[in-house]
Amino acid sequence: MALDIGQKVKVVRVKDRVSDSVAKRLGQQGTVTQFKMVDGSGVGVVVEFPDQFSSWFFEDELKVTA
Repeated sequence: MALDIGQKVKVVRVKDRVSDSVAKRLGQQGTVTQFKMVDGSGVGVVVEFPDQFSSWFFEDELKVTA
């Protein structure tokens, strides 16, 4: 999946244990604001939600929305 900055996405799953503040974002929509190198080789996607909270996710944890 190719994501672009400014694109709307929905969090559809989380692979790892996460904090409650991130876990409650499951099913919510946010906006891609930047990309982040993770694990030395992977790329994460930083998503900002309407309440100004932001966190990074792996691409396969997100689904593009309209």
